[in-house]
Amino acid sequence: MSYLDSVIERVKERHGSEPEFVQTVEEVLGSLKPVIDQHPEYEKVDLLGRMVEPDRMFSFRVVWQDDEGQYHTNIGYRVQFNGALGPYKGGIRFHPTVNQSVVKFLGFEQCFKNSMTGLPIGGGKGGSDFDPRGKSDDEIMRFCQSFISALYRYIGPDTDVPAGDMGVGAREVGFMYGQYRRLRGKFENGVFTGKGFSYGGSRVRPEATGYGAVYYLLNVLDHFGEDIKDKKIAISGFGNVAWGLCKKVQQLGGKVVTLAGPDGYIYDPDGISTEEKVEYMLEMRASGRDKVQDYADKFGVEFFPGEKPWINAEYDIAMPAAYQNEITIEEAKAMVEKGLEYYIEVANMPTTNEALNYLMENVKVVAPSKAVNAGGVAGSALEMSQNSLRLSWQAEEVDKQLKQIIDNIYQMSVDAAEEYGLGYNLVAGANIAGFVRLADAMMAQGVI
Repeated sequence: MSYLDSVIERVKERHGSEPEFVQTVEEVLGSLKPVIDQHPEYEKVDLLGRMVEPDRMFSFRVVWQDDEGQYHTNIGYRVQFNGALGPYKGGIRFHPTVNQSVVKFLGFEQCFKNSMTGLPIGGGKGGSDFDPRGKSDDEIMRFCQSFISALYRYIGPDTDVPAGDMGVGAREVGFMYGQYRRLRGKFENGVFTGKGFSYGGSRVRPEATGYGAVYYLLNVLDHFGEDIKDKKIAISGFGNVAWGLCKKVQQLGGKVVTLAGPDGYIYDPDGISTEEKVEYMLEMRASGRDKVQDYADKFGVEFFPGEKPWINAEYDIAMPAAYQNEITIEEAKAMVEKGLEYYIEVANMPTTNEALNYLMENVKVVAPSKAVNAGGVAGSALEMSQNSLRLSWQAEEVDKQLKQIIDNIYQMSVDAAEEYGLGYNLVAGANIAGFVRLADAMMAQGVI
């Protein structure tokens, strides 16, 4: 058995109860074979074995009080996965599906994503099984304050810099940072990103993940001599990421024709192509209802309760932007039958490994989430830079730098795949590009 295969088997044995983590390790390491074959020295220091285990991971209870005076207990998590490139960096997710496996897979992916940005940031992730939907602002504030009271000792501008993720926006970051500042007695605004602009946040940060996904798509289309104008794009989700994506597509003349939520999906044949429609997405998120049907009711379009958009909607480009493993082999086969050519992952690991392999064999191009959605962490790193320099860039400057970072990530992925004889394989290219920089740093710093 090869060293690479032995590490994958070791992960399966040790972490068999963590399916999301095992899945992403198999996907990432499985594409590194040509690199590992050229570096036998990795086995001597067990580089891969160290890379798939986090530097540290911990959980903690989070006790909070609802508006009726009842106390509740949730579980909080933080994984500080790899700090070889810089302080741990990764979001905090509040969602009922959050558990140790989910946090670990997100943290592992974050290591490669952050590496590709070329910026000095390591990989981490965190969250809780707390569900913010239907909670009042006061309830969310009390939860966030309790969460940070348990976590604050282990984060800091040069240690671990959290950000938002699913269920965590500027409101939640503000509550967490306020409690951190109170407990630390210092204005260390570099400890969080995704902050409000009034106290150190960056322009374009709320839109950054969605903008970055569109910039990556533009590179892919350009490679095939095509343009985004009049392309019909199907997406899932309707939160911040989907909002930023729709906003940039609308500016560039494309059409996002679907949104999806836990209640079903909407199909808008005219596209979410006006400022009114794009900005209404912010109202939908702020309402706390978590119902995409609100869009259908507002604009008189079709709503499909309990369904996903991938099988029946009409579109040219698929960009799943909601949650992990939403695309199974059933959806993948339906996409291929439709003649889909462009499959662009936006959410973290939205595709099961079976579906991903099928799509890679049957569509023109598959782009991986760790490259496509790197705009979020790139925007966060730009916010960290502004905090460090005590300045604030204009939106045009942030957007320009964001696009340059995404363009670089795309080109690195293309170059890495070609270097190892894999052709135009963006999935393997992204994994290799992220791995090489991280591996070089770990090798240079010794066996620790």
